[in-house]
Formats: sequence, C-alpha cells, structure tokens
Amino acid sequence: MSDPAQPYSEPRETNSPGAGEPTLHTIGYGARSLDELVAALRVYRIEFLLDVRSSPYSKFKPEFTKEALEAALKARGIRYVFAGDTLGGQPRDPDCYTDGKVDYEKVRQQSFFHTGLERLRMIHEQRLRAAVMCSEGRPEQCHRSKMIGEALAAAGIPVLHIDEDGQLLTQTQVMDRLTGGQLDFFGGPALTSRKRYGPGSDEEGEPAP
Repeated sequence: MSDPAQPYSEPRETNSPGAGEPTLHTIGYGARSLDELVAALRVYRIEFLLDVRSSPYSKFKPEFTKEALEAALKARGIRYVFAGDTLGGQPRDPDCYTDGKVDYEKVRQQSFFHTGLERLRMIHEQRLRAAVMCSEGRPEQCHRSKMIGEALAAAGIPVLHIDEDGQLLTQTQVMDRLTGGQLDFFGGPALTSRKRYGPGSDEEGEPAP
C-alpha cells in the first residue's frame, strides 16, 4: 500500500457493483461512535477506508486516532489506508493558503494531490468499494467534497457522499447544500476551508502532534 501508483493489487471479492454504480464514497465520523461509523460503512459494503485527515489523531475521540482506528477496522474486516499526506485538508505547503484559509483550488494544482487523485482513479477503475474519511460529519463542510469531490467530478469519476444521517448524496447535491443552490459571481462556491488554521493545528482545530 506504500506505492501510491499501485494502491490495491488484490481483487475485490464480494458484492460486485453494476457497471454504472459508483464504488467511491466519502464519510465523516462527526458525532458517530466507532460502532456507528462501521455500521454505516457496512450498509454500503465498504471494504477499504482511506483516512484523509492531515493529522490522523483526535483528542476528543481517541478511538479515531490512526493506530486505534486501523486496529479496530482490521478486526472488523475493513482495510485502513492513511492518505492524508496526499489528500489531506491541511497541507504543510504555505502556498496552499490564502488569508490563513486552505485554498482548495491551489491544493488541486499540487503534485502531491495529483498523486492522491491518481490513487482514487485506480480504485475507481478496479471497482473497489472504498470510502474517503475525514472528521467532519456534514460533507458540504469538509474538504472531502469541496476539494476531493470537485476534483473527482472534473475527472469524470463519480462519488457518493454518506451524510451525517447515513444518506447518500451526489457531488452535485452536496454542492447545492453548500451554496443553497446559488452560485457566486464567478459561477461557483468559494472553495476554501471554513476555518483559518494556525501553524500546526489539525482539521479538528487541535494541536497536531
């Protein structure tokens, strides 16, 4: 799994989707417990979980810290993959920020993001059932839709977002939630983080280790 060009070599064994059915999903744990997260993943037959938190740790929910989460998912038959180094919502590169906020359009131009997007493209082509996970429960408030989802849409790769209530939303529906159906002067929503981040803080606003 360390080679981003070859993320998954083994064939998917169960629940083959139809040719037109998206296999890429996103989810945020938000207010969910670990058991509730796993239950939501099982509903949609997710076999691989890609953690796209830049810092995969949580002071508030230690069960979602990388090592604990990886072990818990393995025990439940779900494979954990850390992908926050290429698809994280708070890159280390200062060129990815505008006025302290993460500028998702700038991130999408970076080579590390292209590497992460290529991994998702290969997952899609292999028809693997995978979910991109972050901490924010509502997809419209998270970089998994504003940055990753928009990049997937531009690449013609369908994705479905599991929302805070466990319902599926398309990328278009999530963007409609974000904008209230209204476009800005330039024809689209402002694709930046909601918060301004200080040096070394993570997606939860905690100090990153």
